[in-house]
Amino acid sequence: MEHVRLLRQVAAGGRVRQRQTELLRCALGNLSVATRVTAGVNTLEGWEFQVFSQGGDDGIIQWLIREVPVGERTFVEFGVEDYTEANTRFLLLNDYWSGLVMDGSEGHVASIRADAISVTRRLRAAQAFVTAENINDLLRANGMSGPIGLLSIDIDGNDYWVWKAVEEVRPAIVAIEYNARFGPDRAVVVPYRPDFERAKAHRSMIYYGASLAALCGLGHAKGFDLVGCNSYGNNAFFVRGDLRPASVPKRTCHEAFRPLQFQESRHPDGSFAFLSSREEQDILDPLPVVEVADPLKAACGDGTPGRSGIL
Repeated sequence: MEHVRLLRQVAAGGRVRQRQTELLRCALGNLSVATRVTAGVNTLEGWEFQVFSQGGDDGIIQWLIREVPVGERTFVEFGVEDYTEANTRFLLLNDYWSGLVMDGSEGHVASIRADAISVTRRLRAAQAFVTAENINDLLRANGMSGPIGLLSIDIDGNDYWVWKAVEEVRPAIVAIEYNARFGPDRAVVVPYRPDFERAKAHRSMIYYGASLAALCGLGHAKGFDLVGCNSYGNNAFFVRGDLRPASVPKRTCHEAFRPLQFQESRHPDGSFAFLSSREEQDILDPLPVVEVADPLKAACGDGTPGRSGIL
């Protein structure tokens, strides 16, 4: 049994180190906040910093929750994997928000539930493959309805269609992934399939999601204003029009758009392909997209997921 005891000691030591690392990262995040508050920084770009987010989203969200009267200090985030990298973890640990996270992987959700954060904070983790058809049922089943502070969507595929379907919650702020390869002008979306998986849709891993213009149009239809994108070139931020203060200016797609700043393209064996922008466009050009005829509306004519508009 000695080996079992040693394994438990190692596991306990790992948890202590994780907690120490989290405390240090939160302290640095608080320092980043204090520095910007003291300096009077009041732009989305000036507030970008990373604690647990993939890019500078943690800082952007900290700025937005200081400027926007969010009301409910609750969040919903899906596509979180094991939740070590997420847009809401800093909110949960540092600002004592509560919320729901969802991921399609049973293993990822088991990891979240085994994390001390599920006990020391008010966090619910649910295993589900999120679709336009089930999103509202999932929200209701997990106690989420009405106004919330933040909705964060990053599911590498049906992000547009799922946001379009969301009715059960009314977020003050929305963070959602866009595919910068589609550029700032075209309002296009990958056709809806409930079982869409980026790795299966195309081996390159770059065929997914929606353009910023498509999301901007959908946001407009749902009563949200685009207020900016992170410098990483993958997440856009929207604020409810009736809550957006003058200190958070509305942006056009061209003003907000940021090109992608990291590699995602893959070879068939899964290794990075390091394709040029032109090579990526050569892959995407023949693949089907929903081309929205009116970017300000950006919605299917019959109100259901699927192809419509100009293909």
